[in-house]
Amino acid sequence: MLVRVAAARGSTPREAGACMLVGPVRLAGTIGGGRLEWEAVGQARRILAGIADPGPLDLPLGPKLGQCCGGLVTLTFEQADAGTVRALEASERTAAHALPSVYVFGAGHVGKALATALSPLPLCTVWVDSRAEEFPDRLPPGIAKRCVPDPLAEVAAAPPGAALLVLTHCHDLDFALAGAALRRGDLSYVGLIGSATKRAKFLRGFRGAGGTAEQAGKLVCPIGGDRVRDKRPAVIAALAVAEVLTALATRQPTAEAPGRTCLACKPGERCMDAAPPQKTGFPG
Repeated sequence: MLVRVAAARGSTPREAGACMLVGPVRLAGTIGGGRLEWEAVGQARRILAGIADPGPLDLPLGPKLGQCCGGLVTLTFEQADAGTVRALEASERTAAHALPSVYVFGAGHVGKALATALSPLPLCTVWVDSRAEEFPDRLPPGIAKRCVPDPLAEVAAAPPGAALLVLTHCHDLDFALAGAALRRGDLSYVGLIGSATKRAKFLRGFRGAGGTAEQAGKLVCPIGGDRVRDKRPAVIAALAVAEVLTALATRQPTAEAPGRTCLACKPGERCMDAAPPQKTGFPG
């Protein structure tokens, strides 16, 4: 069954249009988890078994359901077939063209950890290195490999608003890539792996070569910040990815979400449970 959020009013885990596929045993996708999804999965499987009506289902997310969101969700249930799957795949391909771009320069330990961390996220991730032997035999899903002799050309090719993470095997190459990225002036994030000493050395050279203070101020170095003193690649990658997502969400075009009114209040009232209008930079 294809389970879709047909309408979402008030505070809800997912927005209208979110969907999931439910089989007799397995699931794909999510409409928000928790008791809401548990009820939806149970209903979908009852419909599959022929013991429930496939009509819409209204679920108030209040005490009766054991949730405190305060919203109301209407779910629809549709028998899925090959055409349903093709339509979902086409929708995903369309959405992929609008995803923010992230470029990772360097296929060393941190580069590998970043590729793994970025893989499941709604991003178009490009992994760049000149050393073919450093890439794993099997790339993480959703990661595009660029094994090129001149990584600088990939900086120029990155679309406006992209995020760039620089962590190659060579400091001189790091400096050249980060400098070229900062001079563009239209990127959401330029991160350079390293220490305070490396940052100071880079900035002296960058300013000496004509880089402006405004351009230099956009540099993030070290990536992931310096508050967590853990230098294991997976930890650095997790912290850096959080920075990238924040920068992209701030920079990408946004759409206003409608104000939400708590269903427990009288019409026109608002309370602390009613979140203010939100902005999001990611599709889907």
